[in-house]
Amino acid sequence: MSRRYFGTDGVRGRVGDAPITADFILRLGRAAGVVLADGDDRAVVIGKDTRVSGYMFESALEAGLAAAGANVALLGPMPTPAVAYLTRTLYACAGIVISASHNPFYDNGVKFFSAEGEKLPDEVERAIEAELEQPFVTVDSEHMGRAERIEDAAGRYIEFCKGTLPFGTLFRDLQLVVDCANGSTYRVGPEVLRELGARIEVIGNQPNGLNINDDCGSTHPGGLQQAVVERGADAGIAFDGDGDRVIMVDAAGELVDGDDMLFIIARARQQAGQLSGGVVGTVMSNLGLEMALRQQDIPFRRAPVGDRYIHQALVESGWKLGGETSGHILCLDRTSTGDGIVSALQVLEVMTQTGASLAELRQAVHKFPQTMVNVPVAPGGGQDLETSERIQAARRSVEAELDGRGRVILRPSGTEPLVRVTLEGEDASQIERLAQELAAVVQEELSG
Repeated sequence: MSRRYFGTDGVRGRVGDAPITADFILRLGRAAGVVLADGDDRAVVIGKDTRVSGYMFESALEAGLAAAGANVALLGPMPTPAVAYLTRTLYACAGIVISASHNPFYDNGVKFFSAEGEKLPDEVERAIEAELEQPFVTVDSEHMGRAERIEDAAGRYIEFCKGTLPFGTLFRDLQLVVDCANGSTYRVGPEVLRELGARIEVIGNQPNGLNINDDCGSTHPGGLQQAVVERGADAGIAFDGDGDRVIMVDAAGELVDGDDMLFIIARARQQAGQLSGGVVGTVMSNLGLEMALRQQDIPFRRAPVGDRYIHQALVESGWKLGGETSGHILCLDRTSTGDGIVSALQVLEVMTQTGASLAELRQAVHKFPQTMVNVPVAPGGGQDLETSERIQAARRSVEAELDGRGRVILRPSGTEPLVRVTLEGEDASQIERLAQELAAVVQEELSG
């Protein structure tokens, strides 16, 4: 059975448009309480990013969970991976994050973690959707859930992040610029780095509810690139709005994306005898990463886009390291989910141990030119990609012209009403032209 509300990363959309409305989130809270708590007296942990709508949805979730008889522990603004960690360490029965990740402030969403701090399997999300179809029933008052606020949540998470490094690791020789995207890392991210001895300058750390991801953070790194060069910093770090993604910038202002970071971490783990198998990427991972890993005799496999599928592939393979080009990296030997702060620390550790710069550490990865065109479609419109003969014929024509020297990826976004048309190949001008031609066909076909 397909899911009606859940995408690749929870329920997400524009605030005020169904399903991201206060009344729906109230019902979602009750349904989640029935399925995830199911009479368990352990709390459901709730965290959020810095969007102004987070106040409304936090209250709605709290009310819905209480109506189902579930207790609630409120964390306030906290990175998504912090919620996953605190769900485990507070022995909660589930965790909830109110966030739309890298999307603009006018979007919001809800995503869930199991008691183990991992994304929910499809069957549990389907069970929550099924419960949404049931009447809203409030338990008797004596069984109603209670709420408390966890005052030391930030300190707990900061200590956890530092603990992912070998004891005694310090970054005293590093000068860094940190962009917090005016999001949920705005306090804990800089504090972790300061306590590890780094000299830092922070930008994107003045959230006002409306400026999250606004021309800053991992999706808009131009300001960080400029700041790193102007300050003569050793590196820059950019988180996204909810802190589960990170990209970096080298001393020359060049971007170091998730593919580069995966290679740096994987090779260091391999040299230390700690890699535990290979690396999982996605269908969007650059071919240059695959080739660089192959040269190091590091196995590589691709999963569908989305950290839940990377996690699934890692578990199936018995591996520990995977991630996406966007900077959503999973180090399962350190934590249970993608964590921007933890991922950045792993790269900084390699820089400190080797004395090498970011540019030197990534130089073995020779990227193939890659072009992505986002085609707006109606919600759910991307599902016709595989059944449209015209689109598939256009795809076959592009693949014939590439003649085995490139890749074509067509996929609906799991978080936005878009179809992503991506081409990769040796000739940048050729793939740009072909991507635009294929995108035009997709748009004409799916717009009716």
